[in-house]
Amino acid sequence: MAAVVGDGFIAKGISFENYAGPSKHQAVALRSGADLSAFYLCSFVGYQDTLYVHSLRQFYRECDIYGTIDFIFGNAAVVFQNCNLYARKPMDNQRNIFTAQGREDPNQNTGISILNSKVAAASDLIPVQSSFRTYLGRPWKEYSRTVYLLSNIGDLVDPAGWLEWNGTFALSTLYYGEYKNRGPGSNTSARVTWPGYRVITNVTEATQFTVGNFIQGGEWLPSNNISYYLGLTG
Repeated sequence: MAAVVGDGFIAKGISFENYAGPSKHQAVALRSGADLSAFYLCSFVGYQDTLYVHSLRQFYRECDIYGTIDFIFGNAAVVFQNCNLYARKPMDNQRNIFTAQGREDPNQNTGISILNSKVAAASDLIPVQSSFRTYLGRPWKEYSRTVYLLSNIGDLVDPAGWLEWNGTFALSTLYYGEYKNRGPGSNTSARVTWPGYRVITNVTEATQFTVGNFIQGGEWLPSNNISYYLGLTG
């Protein structure tokens, strides 16, 4: 596992991989607790808990993330912009969950924002996709917050979209939103009916989760020589 903590950390064109395999349970490829960190054209490859977006402000652009269970997790304020998220073939009787966000307090300015990205099956899952259920996220902590904005969601995602963590835990306190996504898995008509889930229709609400507003990217990304846009679209 690689771990980064230094402010302003930048990675370009690097692959972070954990070879432990699906039977080893948690196997982190990268843990980032680096404020104002940016990852450009990188790959994160693992199964369970691949990418630990631990804390502070983080930005991922044109990155590929592969995994099975809770494979993007943590309590950073993080935006994934123009990225590819791939669910892999898990062990039998396992389910795939793209995110497990860990906000513990409603006053924390943290969450996972997935913007203009692709949510799809990896090559090993495609032939057996119908044998496994796949979800956009589940609440690791009580105020879990995750949004998918203007993204292409593949047909691997269960119509319910989201999964409980344990009974009714966090279902009324979480904030899960979907805004103008496309693709066969983006239909929200059969989504969960939890109090904390919403289909976002207000552009002002959606704009809270952009690079400019959510991670103050306009203040620190210009010096990094990385492609980005501050709003909902480039």
